[in-house]
Amino acid sequence: MKTIQHTIFTGLIIFFIPGILFNDCTRQPEPKSDREMEAYKVPLLKVNKYLVQKDSREIENYIRQRSWDMKQSSTGLWYMIYRNGIGSRAEEGKYAKVNYTVSLLDGKVCYSTDSLGAESFIIGHSEVESGLDEGILMMKEGDKARFILPPHLAHGLLGDRKKIPPRSIIIYDVELLKVWDKK
Repeated sequence: MKTIQHTIFTGLIIFFIPGILFNDCTRQPEPKSDREMEAYKVPLLKVNKYLVQKDSREIENYIRQRSWDMKQSSTGLWYMIYRNGIGSRAEEGKYAKVNYTVSLLDGKVCYSTDSLGAESFIIGHSEVESGLDEGILMMKEGDKARFILPPHLAHGLLGDRKKIPPRSIIIYDVELLKVWDKK
């Protein structure tokens, strides 16, 4: 009798458990309510604010150690134009041709037009980091500038998955060679 009960019980387990698991795996998750989403939003905003403040302190210390005279924009971009040119002003939608060196705070050079050649892009069309776009708009042909981009204006949480590590602050030394209209 125990063998028959054991066989029936085993059969029920073999039949029902996969069905329950399959049903649970194929069921679509219910959308989160606005209240549940708010519960996630507040802690994420706090963490983000903390990271931005931490990055800003690190950049400020870096600038102070080098006695650079830099200003900070409302977005968190640090900038200084250290050589003034006399050419056309950069404008959104125009092309820009630049020479640059991109490095990390530890001095490691990640990219340079010395090895890649001058780069051209359309200003303000998300072709480069948002911090570089913002900085270029402060320049005119012939200007040389230094920009320090916190992660949220550079490559963010993931880095560029090549030479720039996750959450890196990067430094751009840039020379704006030429500005021209799309034609």
